[in-house]
Amino acid sequence: MKHLFVLILSITLFTSEALSQSPQIEYKTDGYWQQQADYTMEIDMDVTSYQFEGKQNIIYTNNSPDELDKVFYHLYFNAFQPGSEMDMRAQTIPDPDKRLAPNIGTDEDPIYESRISILKPNEIGYINVKSLLQNGKQLTYDVVGTVLEVKLNQPVQPGEKVQFDMIFEGQVPTQIRRSGRNNNEGVALSMSQWYPKLAEYDDEGWHAYSYIAREFYGVWGNYDVKISIDKDYTIGGTGYLQNPNEIGHGYETSEEVQPSKGDKLTWHFIAPDVHDFTWAADPDYIHDTLQVENGPMLHFLYKNTMAPEKLDNWKQLQPKAAELMTYYSDLVGTYPYEQYSIIQGGDSGMEYGMCTLINGEREFEKMFRSTVSHEMAHTWFQFLLASNEAKHEWMDEGFATYIEYKAMDDFYNENKTNPWEKSYTNYKNIVNSGMEQSQTNYADRYELNKIYTAASYYKGCVFLAQLGYVIGEDNLDKTIKKYYKDFVFKHPKPLDIIRTAEKISGLELDWYLMDFTQTTNVIDYTVKSIDKKMVTLERFELMPMPIDVTVTYSDGTSEDFYIALRQMRGEKPTSATILDDWAWTFPTYTFEASKTVASVQIDPSGLMADIYLEDNTLSVVKKN
Repeated sequence: MKHLFVLILSITLFTSEALSQSPQIEYKTDGYWQQQADYTMEIDMDVTSYQFEGKQNIIYTNNSPDELDKVFYHLYFNAFQPGSEMDMRAQTIPDPDKRLAPNIGTDEDPIYESRISILKPNEIGYINVKSLLQNGKQLTYDVVGTVLEVKLNQPVQPGEKVQFDMIFEGQVPTQIRRSGRNNNEGVALSMSQWYPKLAEYDDEGWHAYSYIAREFYGVWGNYDVKISIDKDYTIGGTGYLQNPNEIGHGYETSEEVQPSKGDKLTWHFIAPDVHDFTWAADPDYIHDTLQVENGPMLHFLYKNTMAPEKLDNWKQLQPKAAELMTYYSDLVGTYPYEQYSIIQGGDSGMEYGMCTLINGEREFEKMFRSTVSHEMAHTWFQFLLASNEAKHEWMDEGFATYIEYKAMDDFYNENKTNPWEKSYTNYKNIVNSGMEQSQTNYADRYELNKIYTAASYYKGCVFLAQLGYVIGEDNLDKTIKKYYKDFVFKHPKPLDIIRTAEKISGLELDWYLMDFTQTTNVIDYTVKSIDKKMVTLERFELMPMPIDVTVTYSDGTSEDFYIALRQMRGEKPTSATILDDWAWTFPTYTFEASKTVASVQIDPSGLMADIYLEDNTLSVVKKN
């Protein structure tokens, strides 16, 4: 069977020469610091038993001002064992993810069964650490669920480098969530979060989270990875392939292909300036490439066993993905790597370094519009702007949703006044249900999965779209670009996006960050009354906002007015008639229009997330 590639992934392309052109992270500058972990790994995979052996070397640089007497590793595969924290969460949350716990009852009488709880020993996942050395000396450690707790022999001083050497073994679990073997489309290996990974330490301390269901946070660094696997398998994922002529498989350069040695080939990847390393492998992958003009080489890996119409979907996807890469680069900032791969694998769609794993047998519209557009958006939020997803999940899910919806509105020429209307609707629905929780929750700590979804995807999207309403669309576009420029390859926090918006707009916006993301305060304004030329507005709920108002006069003409919120200390750019500020402590606001008023509408754009729109418009009732 002939296999084309994987990563030309690097294709010739991705040799050491390409590495010299890669961006270089400044790990410590102007009072900001972040840790660095440079990985070298050698992996030997058995595709029959789904077990692998690994050697890992990490050069860890302590750029913090703190002395570190311990470190932590994530052992994500340990989550896929009966009795794990992920298993227990799936058994106890009222609305479990169907991939973790499908309903084996009825819709009227649901019975959820955790798929992890019934795994057999040869189906579970695990990472067993055989030995761990610090600068050549053995360390003691404890495995606590999905975390390895390590006491250091010698503390790592500020500015010091330390070497950790580990020997480990693992077993790839049955595909349940993100990682695994033999997914429901027959992909052999989806290898995400598969290796012992150092936990992040930042100005808030250690982030040694258990793997329960959701998000990740990792240390920036460089990866040098060699994977030995059955010679019939093709690999795709993070990084640049260094030895195309040893691998062959139809993606070699013009140089002579080296003959296979035995039953395995060793794939050698280098990935500079990333905070994770992911790969997938299958013996039936087709591999296509498409060069983006002034951009990266795109790689598409998908199984040749699909029905012809599904294979055709993958062909249709390729030019669309190239357009998306250019669109997002223009909207946010230039994609800095020289390759990006879209790979059939995993359990739905999930973003990783330089790649995404997606289900590959969906209808084209669902595959492109609902999955690829979102997962590619994550390349910027959270892979390049690496916020802590475990604490601020709305900064990646919500911001990715924002640019995804904006892109689809443009791609399909929909020209909506509010392209993010779906997010507004879903946010308001959860508010009006009475179940909303603050976005300050940990991603795994919401009472229901649907509350997490509303907070992270939908309210996170509304945060950014509504910020455009507050500061002006042009200022929002500039804010997004400035945010990327200042925080790419870093770990931005919520304050960083709002301070960027303040610098661009000249407005004070801490009230917006506080009210909308750190509380469950909501917005509700109404047109209280119209008396000839006099208009009175009223605020019912706690969260104040600047107000756009359109007044239609009795002669059929109309006029736009703008009322800034006093604590903004300024106004957004507008062509509307600017009125006096509205101080938030005053529940009502009255202004005089220039002519007799026939009707008034608050926020015609719909970009203010007012939870009750029915009273946002008022018309004068004509007397007979």
